[in-house]
Amino acid sequence: MNRLQAVAASVLATCVWLVFPLMAEEADVVEVQVDPPTITLQGPAARHTLLVTGKTTSGRLQDLGDTATFHSDTPDVVSVDQRGVARPLSDGQGTIVVEVSGRTLTVPVTVANSASPREFSFVNDVMPLLDKFGCNGAGCHGKAEGQAGFKLSVFNSDPVADYHAIVHQSRGRRVFRAAPEQSLLLLKASGTKPHGGGVRVPPSMPEYDTLRDWLAAGAPYGDDAEARVDRITVTPGKRVLTTHSRQQLRVMAYYTDGRIRDVTRLAQYESNNPGLASINDFGLVTTLDRPGQVALRAGFMNRFAMFQGLIPHGERIDQYPDLPEHNFIDGLVYKKLRALNILPSELADDAEYARRVYLDVIGTLPSATEVQGFLNDPSSDRRAQLVERLFQRPEYADYWALKWSDLLGVQRKALGHKAAYAYYRWIRENFAANQPYDDFVREIITAQGALLDVPQANFYKVDSDPGKLASRVAQTFLGLRIECAQCHHHPTDIWTQTDYFGMQSFFTQVKKRGTPRGEVLWTEGNPQTKHPRSGQVVHPHPLGTEMPEEAAEGDRRRILASWLSDPTNPWFAKNLANRMWAHFMGRGLIEPVDDLRATNPATNPELLTALSQSFIDSDYDLRQLIRTITQSRVYQLSSTANASNRLDEQNYSHALLRPLEAEVLLDAVSQATGIAEKFEGVPSGYRAIQLWDSSVSHYFLKLFGRPLRTSACVCERLDEPNVAQALHLMNSPDIHQKLRHEGGTLARLVKTHDDDESLVHAIYLTFFSRPPFVAEKTRALEYLQQASDRRTASEDLAWSMLCSIEFIFRH
Repeated sequence: MNRLQAVAASVLATCVWLVFPLMAEEADVVEVQVDPPTITLQGPAARHTLLVTGKTTSGRLQDLGDTATFHSDTPDVVSVDQRGVARPLSDGQGTIVVEVSGRTLTVPVTVANSASPREFSFVNDVMPLLDKFGCNGAGCHGKAEGQAGFKLSVFNSDPVADYHAIVHQSRGRRVFRAAPEQSLLLLKASGTKPHGGGVRVPPSMPEYDTLRDWLAAGAPYGDDAEARVDRITVTPGKRVLTTHSRQQLRVMAYYTDGRIRDVTRLAQYESNNPGLASINDFGLVTTLDRPGQVALRAGFMNRFAMFQGLIPHGERIDQYPDLPEHNFIDGLVYKKLRALNILPSELADDAEYARRVYLDVIGTLPSATEVQGFLNDPSSDRRAQLVERLFQRPEYADYWALKWSDLLGVQRKALGHKAAYAYYRWIRENFAANQPYDDFVREIITAQGALLDVPQANFYKVDSDPGKLASRVAQTFLGLRIECAQCHHHPTDIWTQTDYFGMQSFFTQVKKRGTPRGEVLWTEGNPQTKHPRSGQVVHPHPLGTEMPEEAAEGDRRRILASWLSDPTNPWFAKNLANRMWAHFMGRGLIEPVDDLRATNPATNPELLTALSQSFIDSDYDLRQLIRTITQSRVYQLSSTANASNRLDEQNYSHALLRPLEAEVLLDAVSQATGIAEKFEGVPSGYRAIQLWDSSVSHYFLKLFGRPLRTSACVCERLDEPNVAQALHLMNSPDIHQKLRHEGGTLARLVKTHDDDESLVHAIYLTFFSRPPFVAEKTRALEYLQQASDRRTASEDLAWSMLCSIEFIFRH
């Protein structure tokens, strides 16, 4: 039987435009729409949000809710507030009047069953409020030990336990049915009594009334078989916005019995880019001053829907230039930039490109000789040739082994010296040989044998717990964060506990033991994994697939490995393509790069799809993916912004400034000064990018964010510059000694360059990988000529360059 709930039915599938004459004071708005054009309010708690939209002469839609006024022509039947939210008062026919842009629009309203007793449900009426006001959050009563003796399940994962905690626990002290306003639940939530969480539900809010009325009705739980939320929708789903504008959203919940309910006020909202647009508790989006694309997530009872806003820069560029394209990347990026009214920057010059591609491909600065040779190269394809030469250098394997050692957890403290070194060598050899990425991953997933003979098996020693292995595999190779689903439905994704334990089941066969030859890893048996709540057996099955009726025989990991690298896998190639794009472009198409989910969409989904397919078509050739990216015109754009793209950090209209990793920066300092760094317990001559052990003690590396490799999250490597780093570069005795060293670069350059002009030229090539600009050369020459000691002045000049953004950043 359908309960008389807060529902909003009769929502038309197609909205009707109400067209009015063009008014002088609103010359740009030619049509106005009220959505929906008619509403039905069924039951005493029904609500419905009216959206008012104008259509401009250019065809753009804009929210007029801020300037619209709402009033009821039948105040005894229906009320409406200034946010356009209609509420029932008595049964009958009513009218809401909307005045906007010199126009008057009417919305017919039907109210039914407004006086019927409300049938409360703890799950459908109370739990959404616990969600909305953060009562069951991990920082409040949802944390493992609860808060002040009161514990709720995180993200509504256990409604029965939550009901018991509120109504029955502690002798029912939180509920006073005879005088609902005196219930501890309301007194604390409203701030009437001191509450560590502050005032969450003031008495003036309708949500307070809901809680009070539920208590007055006897605090019922409801029927276990009652309808639940099946899905939610957001209206509008997408919209072209302007900077400094607003857009009201409406969220509708669709229940399993066919009922529809406006939950705009009860939904939770989150912006994936608060620097572009924010959203308040009532679904009102506010854009800032930056162009780009923003996704805003609405969530209600573990169901999610998205609004995507495109925020162009300024006015439309009618005569958008016909830009040259090197490959498919360029056309797809230009398409997005054209929609955003953004022009890309000019191409980087050869010196800027050379420094960038050296650092991106091999994590190493080009030498002055290499820069000069590249600048003198007359070949039309010199940039492509340079990338091919870099692939053949040992630093290529060193650098990418370093990056993947971070992801795969190569650390001596956890693995032991021999095992960790063997694991690192295996990774490095794979990159040196350009092993196809799918084979690389398959060998890790299916590894078994002696850890010294099969070094990739150390992956199972980094995390030996099957659940942690499942999470690491998903995050590293799929870009999916499933760890939350171990305890409850994932709060921002589709993953359930069944999904999590289905992945965990792939690793429950893995065994490990010590032998005279070291540790050995193998698989055996047919262990069962049971759902922690239902107790039902969960057979191994990959994410997003149906669970089989029984577990497959043999090593289950082979099934997982085959599924991972299957070309139809929706995440495997996409994850790697996105990670590589982020490395070379400074920002992933999806950010964070290890958080791929429907509620965190790509800023350019067409480009991500094309990159992923190109990677698959190349048989997962990492070098070919690097070629594709570095040969694109987009990668080769200058970091110098223009008027249209100076605020763009999302759409690859110009090269982004990116801080060098700790190891790369330390090597750059050593290379530029000509004095190698010495590392404790490491043979002399080792560069920082060759350090396979992340626990080698070194202050500079720690200060500049080297990770400890305890997590698969890319966030473990800190890349945000800070004051301590700047002070270290300016004041470090070690750096000072490198600059002043008799065997260093500055001593050699001063001796071999008699004239100041050639000396300045050489210093700039060494530290900035480019010749000096005219103004720079003039200032440097003046400084050298005024100095009492030429070498000291040269050291000072070099030190100032070493401390500059140009040196410590990619650009």
